[in-house]
Amino acid sequence: MKTERTILAAFLLNCVFSLLEFFGGMMIGSTAIVSDAVHDAGDAVGIGIAYALEKKSKRQPDERYTYGYTRYSLIGGWITSGILFLSSLITIANAVRRLITPTDIRYDGMIVFAVLGMAVNVAAVLFTRKGESVNQKAVSLHMLEDVLGWVVVFIGAVVMRFTNLVWIDPLMAIGVSVVMLVCAAKTLKEVAELLLEKAPQDIGVCDVKLRVCAVDGVQDVHHVHLWSMDGRHHFATMHVVTEQDPHMVKEGIRRALQECGVCHVTIEIETEHELCCDLACQKLSTAHGVHNHAHHHH
Repeated sequence: MKTERTILAAFLLNCVFSLLEFFGGMMIGSTAIVSDAVHDAGDAVGIGIAYALEKKSKRQPDERYTYGYTRYSLIGGWITSGILFLSSLITIANAVRRLITPTDIRYDGMIVFAVLGMAVNVAAVLFTRKGESVNQKAVSLHMLEDVLGWVVVFIGAVVMRFTNLVWIDPLMAIGVSVVMLVCAAKTLKEVAELLLEKAPQDIGVCDVKLRVCAVDGVQDVHHVHLWSMDGRHHFATMHVVTEQDPHMVKEGIRRALQECGVCHVTIEIETEHELCCDLACQKLSTAHGVHNHAHHHH
């Protein structure tokens, strides 16, 4: 529940502030502030979606979603980052236009806004920093970038006030947007890999095989599949060859894998002379001269 509350708080803060910022930026004539408003509004929409999906992701497994709803949280992270990615591109395009045709800016108003912006976003970061899910991390990352963005705007506004170098404003907008683009692209890649069932970052198939083979009674392990629901809850399936009591062996394997974050293991037990139903495994087995025996499931 805490996750949802923090996301909701961040959402409300961002909504109110991006409206203020948009009109303020227009009046002051600052691209950096208007671009930040666009990106903050994008954030707010993303956070709203993230909030709805985070809520849904907490639901228990049922007939239709047998693995549960955890991945809805990932979709939230994906949408939030997608919005950020697009709004950054739009900002860069606008800022480039402003570099070519500069306009006057009211620097004092800009400084006031920058101070406000830093305060609001620091509050939002404190709200969301304890994020666990990819979704929450995406939200909290945005808030942190917003703080950095405002620090840059503040310094830029002070410099412009004393030097009158108008081109600093669009240049800052571009700088902040490039940072956003890189971070958003990273999250998009992370979520795509999770949805494509890529093996988790922190543990590979080799690790799993080593741990399983170290369990008493295990002669061999093959047909290992490893994936992650959300970057934190990992799942594995495997065929284990053993002549020992299967219950003991399965318990040992579950314990060994729980230590490295695999919370759900499906184990198929095979005897030494049994031929695995998987074709790749069969080729290996026949190469080793194992005779074909009836394959029975457990």
